[in-house]
Amino acid sequence: MAEEKKVKKDHGKWFREMRSELMKVVWPSAKTTAKNTGTVLLCSLGVGACIWIFDGVAVLAVKTLIGLFTH
Repeated sequence: MAEEKKVKKDHGKWFREMRSELMKVVWPSAKTTAKNTGTVLLCSLGVGACIWIFDGVAVLAVKTLIGLFTH
């Protein structure tokens, strides 16, 4: 029984410490969050476009190589 009380007490301490640490966090404003979200979306689109272009070039190169060796 003594161990159960100690475990429950430790959990309570952990939650209090976690809450205390979360109170120290400086959360970003809505404007900053929107700006960061836009940046992530634009970067994702840019990387996606690069992959799409590379894929197209790679497919064209493979088809050209296959065409050279099949004739």
